[in-house]
Amino acid sequence: MNLDLLESFGQNYPEEFDGALDCISMAVTCTFNKRGTLLAVGCNDGRIVVWDFLTRGIAKIISAHVHPVCSLCWSRSGHTILSASTDNTVAIWEVLTGECNQRYRFPSPILKVQFHPRKADTFLVCPMRHAAVLVELEGNHKLLPLDEDESDLNITASFDRRGQYIYTGNGRGRILVLDATSLEVRASFRITQGTTSTTAVRSIDFARRGDHFLVNSADRIIRVYDAKEILACGKDGDPEPMQRLQDLVNKTTWKKCCFSGDGEYICAGSARQHALYVWERSIGNLVKILHGTKGELLLDVVWHPVRPIIASVSSGVVSIWAQNQVENWSAFAPDFKELDENVEYEERESEFDLADEDKSITQNEREVEDDLEVDVTTVQPISAYYSSDEEKDDEDILLYLPIAPEVEEPEDGWNPSAELEDGTTSGTKRSSHQDQKENSSPKKKRTKSYEISLANAPTDEVHPLVSSKKDKPAVAGGKKVAGPGRPRNSDSGKRFERSRSGK
Repeated sequence: MNLDLLESFGQNYPEEFDGALDCISMAVTCTFNKRGTLLAVGCNDGRIVVWDFLTRGIAKIISAHVHPVCSLCWSRSGHTILSASTDNTVAIWEVLTGECNQRYRFPSPILKVQFHPRKADTFLVCPMRHAAVLVELEGNHKLLPLDEDESDLNITASFDRRGQYIYTGNGRGRILVLDATSLEVRASFRITQGTTSTTAVRSIDFARRGDHFLVNSADRIIRVYDAKEILACGKDGDPEPMQRLQDLVNKTTWKKCCFSGDGEYICAGSARQHALYVWERSIGNLVKILHGTKGELLLDVVWHPVRPIIASVSSGVVSIWAQNQVENWSAFAPDFKELDENVEYEERESEFDLADEDKSITQNEREVEDDLEVDVTTVQPISAYYSSDEEKDDEDILLYLPIAPEVEEPEDGWNPSAELEDGTTSGTKRSSHQDQKENSSPKKKRTKSYEISLANAPTDEVHPLVSSKKDKPAVAGGKKVAGPGRPRNSDSGKRFERSRSGK
């Protein structure tokens, strides 16, 4: 389907449950790549499962960490994945080979990691109860400055859409806008509840299109701001949010919030139950509430970068929410109209004449003009894929993972790599990646490890993902689920049974 026409048909938000992705292991977090063709899922046994989202099949399983994966982020090109685990380690993984390029060890738990939107050699790390850290691939790191007047260390941080600025928020509602290069404060403001009291900032998320961003705070209100207005107000500004989104009936606290791919809708997941609330950003009205299975707790929510699809994680399974697709074959017939009731057809006087007397001269001219050569070789860029400052496609982007067929009884002397080399050309992206994978040397590339030392970092803190599981063991499908960590045998890895068959 032509992506340019998506916005022309009805609403662009999901309406119903559209299946689940069962990773065998318990899913904890998930994230789409730039185009939404691949979905990376972090599991509680340390694995990263990469799904081909078009076929809904597992394309790659990376045995990444030993402890649960708590945060994931794709690089801009899609060739690497940045992951954080509850054992205070951050790693960068090569998607095609599954090998670890770099590993970084921090003294305190990591809550969030994020690649720079335009640079593959820089990423942002948010340690627990510590200032956010800007890390380079070689291990060099800079601490993001804190507010001078306050000593609150409950920091959340995020790059803006193009990576020009870094927005940080603390537990007292103070938000700083920092230059991503010099780390100088460009603007600042405070989120207030009422007139005097402040509220803690839980997360900051940016839209893929436009200059809007949202702030999820502890007072159960999602505030939507315009980044241009924030920068125009400068330091100690008092900007008014464009929208205030909240659940006035149930007073719901929000676990995770995100924008739609076009930035026109906002989705928020409830922290109490598996429920997704969808608002229209421009008006601020609630358009849809998607309810999952009762008793489940939501862990993560992401919106597809291009299509009206939402993926939510709860009880170890990734749930997919999409629109109800109704097949309408009459749309393929030209000049075909669907009628609600019978209509008497009025025949034109010259409709069946050999020469149409009523035909105008302008129509004949139009027929001559229509007989033109059509360019079918030039690929036009699809605007839904690009940002406003992008004009051409990234040729090095990884959209799909190559897969070799599994042969049950191979013949003697059969070499899959030789057949792939003979039967495919080197022009396609898939074959070139396959050749690289097959021809690579059996020796594994040595992982570069870096120890990131942070002054005054709390070393006795426990990651909230681990502490919550210790307090309340997860129950799925009526069975108790084992704690975090890699299962000891293959049978225990299949301990989760899908509880959605009745949906």
